[in-house]
Amino acid sequence: MDSTAADAVRISVIMPVYNGLDFIERSLPPLLAMRERGEVLEVIVVDDGSDDGSDRRAAEMGARVMPSGGRLGPGGARNRAAELALGDLLWFVDADVVAHDDAALQLRAGFSGERVVAVFGSYDDRPAAQNFFSQYKNLVHHYYHQRAGTEAYTFWSGCGAVRRDAFLAAGGFDVERFKYPSIEDIDLGHRLLQAGGRVVLRHDFQCTHLKEWRFLNLLHTEVFRRAIPWSRLIVAEGGRAHDLNVSVEERLRAAIALLAAVCLAAVLAGLAGPALLLPVLLLVIGGNLDIGSFFLRCRGAWFACRALLFHQVYYLYSGGAFAWVVGEHLLQRWRSPGRTGGGR
Repeated sequence: MDSTAADAVRISVIMPVYNGLDFIERSLPPLLAMRERGEVLEVIVVDDGSDDGSDRRAAEMGARVMPSGGRLGPGGARNRAAELALGDLLWFVDADVVAHDDAALQLRAGFSGERVVAVFGSYDDRPAAQNFFSQYKNLVHHYYHQRAGTEAYTFWSGCGAVRRDAFLAAGGFDVERFKYPSIEDIDLGHRLLQAGGRVVLRHDFQCTHLKEWRFLNLLHTEVFRRAIPWSRLIVAEGGRAHDLNVSVEERLRAAIALLAAVCLAAVLAGLAGPALLLPVLLLVIGGNLDIGSFFLRCRGAWFACRALLFHQVYYLYSGGAFAWVVGEHLLQRWRSPGRTGGGR
């Protein structure tokens, strides 16, 4: 084995699975091929109580299969495997993610920098599901990750790796605070940074997402599993987050979306004339010109128009979630026993 393969063989792939039989038929083969090429040491499937035969099929395909010991959720399943993994790099891959053939090499290159403790990538711009919400959601993820700086202030466990010693020292994913799949990976990234490590976002480290998004499950996930808990994390840390889709620029675009919604409501209520909508529309387009052009290049004009419109809805519910959390935080402070002047 050459020195390149010898370095890469320290990687343990960890894939949590719960009733993911259809997914693993596509997501496991490229990982197992990397193991055969000596690019990773092992491929661990952590079965989290599946009843569709996912565990048996993963074993038949050649993965190392272990039970989670109960319905722990993906974070708990990853923690379980991390304790028993043989490698010193833990590469977390979701069951509905197909890693690109060069992913292990890109991952390894990301760890070459000084004090790098974690590396993550992004979905590519070719999601498997063809319906609008799946295309929109995955393209937005690709857009933000590809335009973010390589020095990251978060982490992503859909396709990301952590040094095993740093992971264990940080206590792994916090499954007590995040009892459902949520932002436990973002929280982990923050704790790794606080411990003095660096997290790298590598743009060439990509994968294809297989999940099919529909409006209701997208909205529920975005609000209750992402926006609200992420807002709570931001507020708890003093509002310092400025990475990916919570940058200052994104907050300004959320303000533009709110202004557009207020103006539209005023026109519909007869409080303002329709002429008000033209400058507001130009403001929305100008403020979102880059992502609008991205949608246009990827999927054409009709998709770009719909995606840009829904992106304003995204800003509204994300901004609404943040406002809710800020209000929640202020109310808790007001009710705090230590508040001067009462409050009970």
